[in-house]
Amino acid sequence: MTGTTRTSADLDPRRRRALVRAWRRGTREMDLVLGGFADLNIGTMDDADFEAFEALLGVSDTELMPWVTGERPLPAEHDTDIFRKVVAMARDGKLVRG
Repeated sequence: MTGTTRTSADLDPRRRRALVRAWRRGTREMDLVLGGFADLNIGTMDDADFEAFEALLGVSDTELMPWVTGERPLPAEHDTDIFRKVVAMARDGKLVRG
């Protein structure tokens, strides 16, 4: 997979920017995790979940990856339903398309 497979035509400008940010992280692993999650969920997130997702997008890959893999403890401010969904989808392989 080389990038988003989702169109952003139905998204508001803020969600469009978030979709781009999710796919242009800096490390390919986090592109796939956050970009893949965004492709599947960005259009249906409620405002609270979307704000939590935007907060994750503001975290550097070097901080975020160890939280996703469980190598480092997750700070309380990022312990959200969205983070748990991102991790669950990544671990279950649901972000990988054939």
